[in-house]
Amino acid sequence: MKIGIGNDHTAVDLKYTIKEYLESKGYEVVNYGTEDRERCDYPIYGEKVANAVASGEVDLGILTCGTGVGISLAANKVKGIRAVVCSEPYTAKLSRMHNNTNILAFGARVVGPELAKMIVDEWLNAKYEGGRHQRRVDMISEIENKR
Repeated sequence: MKIGIGNDHTAVDLKYTIKEYLESKGYEVVNYGTEDRERCDYPIYGEKVANAVASGEVDLGILTCGTGVGISLAANKVKGIRAVVCSEPYTAKLSRMHNNTNILAFGARVVGPELAKMIVDEWLNAKYEGGRHQRRVDMISEIENKR
């Protein structure tokens, strides 16, 4: 599985921690984030990862900024993206199982490296259940297609 990872200036260190962690588990990681710790604009990196996921260049995406909120908002503007911000593992797991999320976001100022790894594990190990949830995922897509 190929995972795109993106970040802004606040999350360079956490990005590398997660990148190395994913690679140690056998995932291929494509880095779309900044290497620079100078202030930059998170929407750039949210859009880059979202475009890579939407086009099939990568299978899933992981985004980090200060809180995870801004970068996920940018990603969610790309058609076909269902990005979720998670600060704990349970929501990450259920977001995949019920909402078929394809991008995970969290904040470098909110979660530490070990909690981030737990969140990533729960998200990646969860499987979309479909069934009763598919109707709602389709409804989300219908909203997106109205534009």
